[in-house]
Formats: sequence, C-alpha cells, structure tokens
Amino acid sequence: MMLDQTHLHFYQDNGYVVVPGLFSPQEVDHYRDHYMLLRQTPHPGDDTGIVTDLADPIKRYPRMIKPHLWDDLSLRWMLEPRINACLTGLLGNEPYAAQTMVYFKPPGARGQALHQDNYYLRVAPGTCMAAWMALDDCDEANGCMQIVPGSHLWSILCTQAADTRISFTSVTVPLPPGESSRPVLMKAGDVLFFNGSIVHGSYPNTTTDRFRRALIGHYVDGTAQQVSKGYQPLLRMDGTPFVLAASEIEGSTCGVWVERDGASVIEQKGQELKVRRRGE
Repeated sequence: MMLDQTHLHFYQDNGYVVVPGLFSPQEVDHYRDHYMLLRQTPHPGDDTGIVTDLADPIKRYPRMIKPHLWDDLSLRWMLEPRINACLTGLLGNEPYAAQTMVYFKPPGARGQALHQDNYYLRVAPGTCMAAWMALDDCDEANGCMQIVPGSHLWSILCTQAADTRISFTSVTVPLPPGESSRPVLMKAGDVLFFNGSIVHGSYPNTTTDRFRRALIGHYVDGTAQQVSKGYQPLLRMDGTPFVLAASEIEGSTCGVWVERDGASVIEQKGQELKVRRRGE
C-alpha cells in the first residue's frame, strides 16, 4: 500500500502517519536477520561499541548510527523508491537523505524520552522527516513509539533533564497541561512517517522475550538551505552527495511553555547553550 488521500489528510492534521505493509514479511525477515548478524561484531564506522553488561540490555544491543556509510543494504533502504514516494507525497517535494539508524530495544531495555528530531538536525527553512520501519510487531508492552498528535505545529522546545531510569537519553521536552503522548501500534513492515517537530519517544520494553527492532531514516525537506553539520554530507535520492550550509546550533533560541489568557502557548525566549547528541 502507498499513500492515498486518507494518509495525506491524517498527516496534515496530526503530523505523522503510518503506511501499513509498505514492506513485505519476506523483506522484513531479511532486514531483521541482516542487522542481528551485523550487531554481533563491530564494523568500521560503527562507533557504538558492544558492551557485555548484563545489567543493561541496551549495552548488549546498542543502536547503530549511520550504518548507510558502511553497509550497502542500509544505503539502499535509505534511498528506497517506496520511501522516497511517500516522503515526496507528504512534503510536496523530493527530500534529501541525512542518516540511518537501527534500534534493537531488547527485552527489559529502557525507552527514549520525548524529543523532537529537528532539535538535532536544525533544518531551515522547513523541517526534517523520519521514516521509521517496524522490524517487529510493536505494542505498548515492548515499547512502541509514542507520539503527541498535532505537535508538528509547535516550535522547537527547550530541553530539560530526563529520567534516565526509564530513558537511555538524558534530555526530554516538557508537555503543557492536558497534552500527552499516544501509542502507535504497528505491524512488522509498517512504516511510520513523521514531521521533525513532532514530539515522540517510547517507554521501556517490559517483555521478557520480545525485541522491538526498527530501521529508521532521517530526511531533509528538499527546499532546505541549512542543516546541522553533523548530518552532512546529505544525499540526493539518487545517491549523489552534496552539502548545505551548516545551521547555527550553540546559542539557538528555543521555545518555553507560558500561560497566556488561560491557555498554554510557546514563547521563543529560551536559549540552548549546547545541543546534545542523542545518547549523551
């Protein structure tokens, strides 16, 4: 199944949409087996080392960051025509590819605190986009994605300390009164597309025998003129590399929630002194 008007309308209203069954069970099996084998040993360019730490499942199955730089299957998935068609339909223009990631989230693993992707990529004008493919069925028990619908209309929020007992990342964003995240239930092979301002994250995997693996691509609006230096060079969807101007990061303004006339609104009066990499 590809995008139709129902998907487009849902995305416009909520800032995210799931395209079910975009990849077949056979394809999913291939990707899942490939990454489980790849994770067993370090590879050149895979700078997240494996640590035999029985107390922390994530250290035994750390995420992979930018495997497309050294793994051909990751690169081909990143530029996959189905992914490109969906992103182009949602953005209204063909995107640029920025990075890939693989999350394993084994049984007992912590989740990731609520955050916004464009806090890191700093795409301007426009935003970044994510394509998040489930390699396992995802539900609340094994720590499915949690999203705050409509938060794509928010500006980038100032961060605060996260609870690292339940999150492997150390920063999060606050929600105003009355707002909460909602679980996004998915089947293996479904792909979740979401806007770079969407507030999202996940809770711990509370199962004893189920992974929640995912293959993720981050992309840049094709009209963008700037992106954070750490995501360059970008790739056109034909695989051609190129570089945009580097976004200013340190000292960038960010939004804080304030009460105005009985409603919560965002004011751009905060300032981030340092943008932390995810996982620091």
